[in-house]
Amino acid sequence: MLNTIERRHEIVQLIATKGKVTVPELAAHFSVSTVTIRSDLNELDQRGLIVRAHGGAMASSRLSKELSVNEKHDANQAVKQRLAVAVAKLIEDGESIILDSGTTTEEVAKSLAQHQNLVVMTNGLNVAQQLVSADGVEVRMTGGTLRKKSLSFYGRQAESNLQQFHFDKVVLGVDGLDLELGITTHFEYEAHLNRVMCEAARTVIAVTDSSKFARRGLHKILALDELDILVTDHGLPEDYRQAFTQAGVRLILVEQ
Repeated sequence: MLNTIERRHEIVQLIATKGKVTVPELAAHFSVSTVTIRSDLNELDQRGLIVRAHGGAMASSRLSKELSVNEKHDANQAVKQRLAVAVAKLIEDGESIILDSGTTTEEVAKSLAQHQNLVVMTNGLNVAQQLVSADGVEVRMTGGTLRKKSLSFYGRQAESNLQQFHFDKVVLGVDGLDLELGITTHFEYEAHLNRVMCEAARTVIAVTDSSKFARRGLHKILALDELDILVTDHGLPEDYRQAFTQAGVRLILVEQ
């Protein structure tokens, strides 16, 4: 049987797929009581991840859909490449960095090919693959359990490996970025690993195209004011621009 966190994650994904579900339907699906399901739905509604409706719940327009790596590759590719170039300019030769998993960070990896004496730790299988032929880059993997949908490693082994080092910078990908919740992702264990990454690095850099703003993943990684640098495009909404400026976050904007 799923634990509470796993069940609530699946409830959100199920509602996102079907659009609307009822309490009895969910209770039967997860083999739990209707009281338990109502508690789940109330909690998820308060977090803005679903919309509570009479007798059930509907999908929230603010929730970002979790896509596979292959699906993400097709989205905003040109912007991702420009973002990657901007991030690469923030990385100095001789530094040690963490690259989060994801397709935008995969583009960052490509842009680091000419760097020298660089150490890159990553939990992304696709990210590491892009650095195989980069002679000046030492590549290290976090290890852990592979999540095939995202080609990312997670778990205690990955966290323990990260905690053995101190890094100059971490570059985080983003599933959702919300003024209230901050930076979020869909997978709980990946969110926890991302927090460990940030604790192990001196400077925290987030990189995302503007389509991720005002969207929410299921699990929080960081509050907005815990970021040092945000690299995004000129589609950044004005209220977010003001919030980041007030929080002291350095903004780097590229063309859409």
